[in-house]
Amino acid sequence: MKEITINAQLRKEFGKKASRDMRRAGNVPAVVYGVEKDEKGLPVSTSLVVTEKELAKLLYTPNVYIVNLNIEGKTVKAILKDLQCDFVTDHPVHVDFYQITEDKPVVMEIPVKLNGLAEGVKAGGKLTLNVRKLAVKALYTQFPDTLDIDVTGLGLGKSMKVAALSYEGLEIITSKEVVVCAVRMTRAARAAASESEAEA
Repeated sequence: MKEITINAQLRKEFGKKASRDMRRAGNVPAVVYGVEKDEKGLPVSTSLVVTEKELAKLLYTPNVYIVNLNIEGKTVKAILKDLQCDFVTDHPVHVDFYQITEDKPVVMEIPVKLNGLAEGVKAGGKLTLNVRKLAVKALYTQFPDTLDIDVTGLGLGKSMKVAALSYEGLEIITSKEVVVCAVRMTRAARAAASESEAEA
């Protein structure tokens, strides 16, 4: 999977006013947690500040990345866990990163990629993608850039559910009943089918 470096600073000022001033300056509050635990065994979080410009490299792209968080010279490998945006401006207002290691599986959403020309499309149907990403669990070193799906044998009026998919080293977390893609009947295909029935 592709990796990207995001530069961050340790957050030194807290409170609502500090957060507002931070966002006005083009910065976004963030936290990273995951590996470190306190004496009670609870996750320890580190408060950060990331610029919107740095975050844009991660947020405004169809790709999914492993994040190398550069925190004042110290690198922490993580994934984007949660993103909160302003409901009016859609600007990010808070970001959660989850620290990852090579020996502990994590859940991540991976983009779906449809490959091949479906039989149903040849017959006049239209191929639709119902879900763009699927949640999978694996070691981060096992994550692919995309979940490739061969739709060549998908016929007219047929669909493909998550239950029909499997990938080595990956556990699909998304419900098995979710329809990933389908070949829908178009008006032209219905008309052609009706003509064939009438001739028969």
